[in-house]
Amino acid sequence: MSRNLRLEISYDGTSFHGWQIQPHLDTIQGQLKRVVERIVQAPMQVHGSGRTDAGAHALAQVCSFKSESLIPLPNFRKAINSLLPPAIRVNSIEEAPENFHARFDAQSKHYRYRIMTSRDCSPFDHRFVHHVPRPLDFVKLSAAAGFFLGEHDFSTFCDSQSEVEFKVRTITNSFFVFDTSRHLMEYNVCANGFLHHMVRNIVGTLLEVGRGKIACEDLPVILRSRNRSNAGPTAPAKGLFLVSVRY
Repeated sequence: MSRNLRLEISYDGTSFHGWQIQPHLDTIQGQLKRVVERIVQAPMQVHGSGRTDAGAHALAQVCSFKSESLIPLPNFRKAINSLLPPAIRVNSIEEAPENFHARFDAQSKHYRYRIMTSRDCSPFDHRFVHHVPRPLDFVKLSAAAGFFLGEHDFSTFCDSQSEVEFKVRTITNSFFVFDTSRHLMEYNVCANGFLHHMVRNIVGTLLEVGRGKIACEDLPVILRSRNRSNAGPTAPAKGLFLVSVRY
């Protein structure tokens, strides 16, 4: 009898070309598929809650696959982790309902973007933060984050080459957390779905607000313009983390 297995995994995406399998490129999904197929000795389809960009990270990506293997789940998790590269770990594995699908059943996702504002960036942080060694206006940043709340057409903040036709998404949380003692700030955003580069484009625009190059009151106009060229640059992927997925 086939089991539908749900996995929660974390990864340092620095050395990978994103989540989704791509020909001749090392990806998270590709590594997981390779390892599971080696263990169960059968072809396998691994479904993730969504794609993450090349260089982006995850604290709790969710994926699922069906298998006829009867390996006890603790042993299955141990076997997968023993074969995966150290940058990818299975945090948990459990049996899910037969109709569970990691992507189609996802209700919302929480992303976090980390920015370091110190003069120098520690070698132990540089893989996981966007280093911006210049003054930023925290008050303006906090105010600007609120403009993205609600249901909007996010064409302005989508990759210009995207072929997705429906670009309306609903953001339920959009806020900064500031740790001034560490010169670290984290932008948190939760939504029912995200477009390609959407979070990184929002962050790039928010940083322009923090630098004084874009006024807070201009954000609604920029959002309604549905024109990518009106927004700020795309922030680097290395500061981006998928924090959690809600089902």
